Amino acid sequence: MTGDPAVIEDLDRIDDAWQLAPGSTDAEVLDRYRAESALADAAVSASDPDAPLAWWPHELFGEPHLHTLRDVLLHVITETACHAGHLDAARELIDGRRWLVLT
Repeated sequence: MTGDPAVIEDLDRIDDAWQLAPGSTDAEVLDRYRAESALADAAVSASDPDAPLAWWPHELFGEPHLHTLRDVLLHVITETACHAGHLDAARELIDGRRWLVLT
């Protein structure tokens, strides 16, 4: 979003960015998540929601379909809700408990 050169450079060097290192602990994963969330919060707080993105990874995602910080935030909210729903469905298959039942 911000065009941070260090982040852009890391994209070319990290083939397994979504994989945990063997032996990673829950605490390490959550600490890293919190640290990355703090960086994102700072970038969002310092940005105009309607400003165009400073950079887009064409080689990873093709032509831009998100054009502003507002677009990115709405996308993140949508993806988070979707994946939380998937996780809840998986949990329901494990323990059978249902949290929200519409009749």
